[in-house]
Amino acid sequence: MKTQGFPSGSTGPEIASIAAVKDADHLFRIAALFAVGVLTFLGIRALLIPHSFGEYGHYRGDAIAEIAALPIVHAGHEICEACHPDISEVKIKGKHAGVACEACHGPLAKHAEDPGALVPPKPDAAVLCPQCHEASAAKPKWFPQVDTKEHSGGVVCDICHQPHDPLPKGEQK
Repeated sequence: MKTQGFPSGSTGPEIASIAAVKDADHLFRIAALFAVGVLTFLGIRALLIPHSFGEYGHYRGDAIAEIAALPIVHAGHEICEACHPDISEVKIKGKHAGVACEACHGPLAKHAEDPGALVPPKPDAAVLCPQCHEASAAKPKWFPQVDTKEHSGGVVCDICHQPHDPLPKGEQK
């Protein structure tokens, strides 16, 4: 008996079920490959991401204890101002009022604890000032910028400018 459109001896549903099994075999392989990929990703992620990650937001919770264990190196501008009120008065009125002391003078917690133990060196204005004030297109237009070679002609910044109130001498408030 010949069924319409099917070879003799077989019926349409038999062929469809054989094709479905062949297709299912491919789908099972893809699903197994996907499952292995997901498990591999999760395994590697578990090995690489620290246990404390995510405890307090999107960072390592253990970092808080690690940072707290580091020695304190910055004293803070309040400590500087308490011992150096004369410089503080000039700085508060000047253009560098918002710049922390240790931004230019470096970390001075040891000096604050024992002023004789560490005497901070005077910063080299020829190196320090251009770090912030050298002209650059990346800086906002309102920020004071100079081309140091043209501006100073080789003269060190602190000859004409007092670092704590950097307007040229004679123009200070």
